[in-house]
Amino acid sequence: MSVASTIVVKIGTSSLTSTDVSQVALSTVANLVETLCTLRQQGHQVVLVSSGAVGIGARRLNLVERPKTIAMKQAVAAVGQGRLMRIYDDLFSVLRQPIAQVLLTRSDLAQRSRYINSYRTFRQLLRLGVIPIVNENDTVAVEELKFGDNDTLSALVASLIRADWLFLLTDVDRLYSADPRSHPEAQPIHTIDSLADLTALKAVAGGQGSQWGTGGMLTKLEAAQIATTAGIRTVITDGRQPGNIAKILAGEAIGTQFAPHPNPSQARKHWIATGPAPSGRLYLDAGAVQAIISAGKSLLAAGITHVEGSFQPQDTVVLCTPDQQEVARGIVNYSDQDLRQILGRQSHEIPKILGYGSATVVHRDNLAISQSLV
Repeated sequence: MSVASTIVVKIGTSSLTSTDVSQVALSTVANLVETLCTLRQQGHQVVLVSSGAVGIGARRLNLVERPKTIAMKQAVAAVGQGRLMRIYDDLFSVLRQPIAQVLLTRSDLAQRSRYINSYRTFRQLLRLGVIPIVNENDTVAVEELKFGDNDTLSALVASLIRADWLFLLTDVDRLYSADPRSHPEAQPIHTIDSLADLTALKAVAGGQGSQWGTGGMLTKLEAAQIATTAGIRTVITDGRQPGNIAKILAGEAIGTQFAPHPNPSQARKHWIATGPAPSGRLYLDAGAVQAIISAGKSLLAAGITHVEGSFQPQDTVVLCTPDQQEVARGIVNYSDQDLRQILGRQSHEIPKILGYGSATVVHRDNLAISQSLV
């Protein structure tokens, strides 16, 4: 038996349904449920991130293509989410495994208080032996609060609960040097051992994988980058063969495996500095610049003099001196609109202005000093 671990499993729409979403792939879902219950019985803590609400909702409404407007997608997701959970509940109940539905938006993981509440909820559910089933809250999420795809959501959930493994179940058995469906000569990729190799692979990855899914191989690579920089071993493998999860945990070389970075904190800062394209710039006063560079402090609203660009919470921004020299990059906790209302203000004033508040604009753990200053 493998060492007990905390495991996040993400399964996509293409694995849960037939090609035209005419029906749920019940044999696959049943196999997945049986596999996850077996893992629980072995002592593992398990979280399932499941797509499929929109696809199942579309089937019940006899739609022939994926909804394009937010309002339509939310309506279809509302129809499908209940049916999706009913299917899971029926199958897990046969094996006497309790489950819970957890619906998240980006703000649940962006705002510090909601992040902590989400963490506590997951930890309590796992302590109770429950398998949380997670999906994006499509029914209420507006565009700026969306994760964009469940690959990203699964990586963020894995990071939140400090998982050991992230399994991305998809419609191919592993990564290849090209799309094996159109390039029979494509070579399999068994392991990705470094952040540099992963970044290079992202540069040649394709886009959306299917008509009904929101992800593709690129989103899976981005999810792998988020997870591995947090120290989480990540695997891409065949969603139609959920039993592979147990085999991989037992040591079999199945799928494409991404090695976790040995120093998650250092890797995360490297990713912040080189990965996401900055969405805006924050200009700081001399005191804030000194506090960040010399004392390793977080950035507070009081030290910001000017905001440039358009961004949302968890986007990357550049931190600049008054004369426009870049000093750092970081993951911001506020949108540009909210930040313009609180720049220069003390932390205790923020809740009165915005109705909510994070103590930091950019936390020091999410801040990478420019290499020229290190």
